[in-house]
Amino acid sequence: MRLVFMGSPEFAIPALQLLLINGHRLAAVYTRPDKPAGRGRAMIAPPVKAAALSWDLPVIQVSGFKKPEAVEQLAGLKPEAVVVAAFGQILPPAVLEIPSYGCLNIHPSLLPKYRGPAPVVATILAGDEMAGVSVMRLDAGMDTGPIFSQAQVPVLAQDTASSLTARLFQIGARMLLEVLAFLPSGSLIPGPQNAAAASYSREITREDGRIDWKLTTREIWRRVRAYQPWPEAYTTWRGKQLKIIEAWPLERRASAGPGRVVSLEPTEGGLKASFGVGTGDGVLGVLKVQFEGKRALSAEEFLRGQRDFLGTTLE
Repeated sequence: MRLVFMGSPEFAIPALQLLLINGHRLAAVYTRPDKPAGRGRAMIAPPVKAAALSWDLPVIQVSGFKKPEAVEQLAGLKPEAVVVAAFGQILPPAVLEIPSYGCLNIHPSLLPKYRGPAPVVATILAGDEMAGVSVMRLDAGMDTGPIFSQAQVPVLAQDTASSLTARLFQIGARMLLEVLAFLPSGSLIPGPQNAAAASYSREITREDGRIDWKLTTREIWRRVRAYQPWPEAYTTWRGKQLKIIEAWPLERRASAGPGRVVSLEPTEGGLKASFGVGTGDGVLGVLKVQFEGKRALSAEEFLRGQRDFLGTTLE
């Protein structure tokens, strides 16, 4: 089929790659504009742009489709379908009406559960045992369109938002190929969502990453995993930010008080956590941290450089 692909982050690349491998014709790849990043504020291209250029695909970078000329440019490409994978923008009706087979979207949840911008984060925060991915046809609402295909996978104890999202999009990419194969014949009819069962994820802010040590151990552990790679779970020590990159819940160990740093035996909880932090109901074993302005370290390495850390109370 003649397609237009829309996506930006790295986990959207497998879908683009599979489309090429399986003989689909990419009229263009749409992605977000380059943006400044890092201390030098150098302009960084979206990962999908770099991948598309490496495969000699035409790239179009847009911040939206509010301008008529942007819609006209897309219409001029004459796509049979538009494939969307983490593009990060709601497509207006004028865009949805362009392709003859519609706009297909890979959404990393079991719709109508967790519509919205952060479904994988919501999945981990809720402590769900299963996560899912849906291939749907976009309509004018937020993730409200009919569903072609769904699949579910278990949420692993070590899963972060980053690892789970990547896994779901890899599965979604294969599902997308199957859906595209049936579209021309009209033999695959998408089913409507049950609006009464819908739930919504919300936009994540940097402040969400700030740890409240009065929460339960399991709640904080989920936040550490859900907020990887952004905004990351963090606390404050000596007025500087301390990121908790990897941790494990020790709920059976009595808390020394929320935020209190305690020493742990090397094998406590079955993991190499050299120290833990008191929570509202136990202790969070810490495996990996990053102090402000420093590189990420194992908990053991961090303690060797900060010998007065044990016994202090984190904000």
